[in-house]
Amino acid sequence: MSAGAGLVVEEGADRVVWRLNRPEVRNAIDRELVDALHAACAAVEEEPRIVLLVGEGTTFAAGADIAQLRERGRDDALRGINSKIFDRIHRLPMPTVALLDGYALGGGAELAYACDFRIGTPRTRIGNPETGLGILAAAGAAWRLAELVGEPLAKEILLAGRVLDAAEAHAVRLLNEVVEPAELTAAGHRLADRVAAQAPLATRLMKAVFHAPRQAHPFVDDLAQAVLFETEEKHARMTAFLERRRGEGRTR
Repeated sequence: MSAGAGLVVEEGADRVVWRLNRPEVRNAIDRELVDALHAACAAVEEEPRIVLLVGEGTTFAAGADIAQLRERGRDDALRGINSKIFDRIHRLPMPTVALLDGYALGGGAELAYACDFRIGTPRTRIGNPETGLGILAAAGAAWRLAELVGEPLAKEILLAGRVLDAAEAHAVRLLNEVVEPAELTAAGHRLADRVAAQAPLATRLMKAVFHAPRQAHPFVDDLAQAVLFETEEKHARMTAFLERRRGEGRTR
C-alpha cells in the first residue's frame, strides 16, 4: 500500500484499488490529487491491472476543488488539468471500475464517466452543476455523457443541472449495479473477478478495439485478432473448452 497527496493505492496481483482520500473536503479533486492520479496511471500503464476507484468516506468526489477553480484563469483552462488525467484514466490498458457512494458531481462525475464500469449505492447522486458556477463541464462530460446516456438526458444534466439519483442512473445504465454501501467494495471486486477470469491480453485488446474510432474498423479488429490467434493462451483456452465439451458429451 502507498499513499500521498490525497490518494491511497492498494496493490494486488491482478488489480489495484485507488482511494480518493480527502474526506474532509468530500474528496474534492485538487491539483495535488491530479498529480497523484498521474503517478498511479503510470504504474498501471507499466504493469497493466484492473483498477477499482473509490472515495473515502460517504462521498465519491463532490467535484473539483472550487477554491482552486476560482483562481484559475485562461491559461489554466488551456492546460486541461482535469481533462488530461480523466482521458488518461479512460485509456488505461485494463478495465476500470468506479465505486460511487454519495455524491459524484462535477469533476467527480466526469471521473466516473471516464471509467469503464460504475457501481453505486442507494445514496449515489451524479450530475454536472458546472453552469451554475459560471463554467462548463470541460473534462469529458460535454461529449462522453451523451455516449453513455443519450443526448436528451445528457442535455438535462449539462444544461439544466439535473442530478440523477441511484435508481435513475441505474435505469439508464449509467450505473451497472446498485448495492448497499457496506457491499460496495465487495461488488467492485466481484466485477473485477469476472474481468480477471478472461484472458488478460484479449481483454486489453478488446478494450482498445472497442474505443478505436469508427474509421479504424474493421482493420483494427482483424489486426488485434491476428495477434491473439498466435498466442499460447488462445490455444490453451480453446483446447480446454473442447475437452470440457467432450467430457460433458460422455456423461450424458
